[in-house]
Amino acid sequence: MTSYRICAKSELPAADSANEFQAGDTMVCVANVGGEYHAMNNMCAHRGGPLGQGPVMDGKVICPFHGWMWNPKTGIADDDPHRPIAVYKLRIEGDDVFVDI
Repeated sequence: MTSYRICAKSELPAADSANEFQAGDTMVCVANVGGEYHAMNNMCAHRGGPLGQGPVMDGKVICPFHGWMWNPKTGIADDDPHRPIAVYKLRIEGDDVFVDI
């Protein structure tokens, strides 16, 4: 496992929104769900949509391509629970935000 600094704390997404960040060779979706930050792979397992560009609604990240709803805590989609995506440990140290991949 490798730890990557992905952004400054001030760059994290606002409440109930998501954003994309680069972590080495992996693009990560960071979602702010009710003030809690979660990190998961940015690529939707359905059609490869960029999850960090989608909205957050009812605690789920919505893929902007076809509307699949992903739980950012588990990486499981409501539409197909048998095709989870990776979730990553996110931590904030001072003003720096890291994910472990």
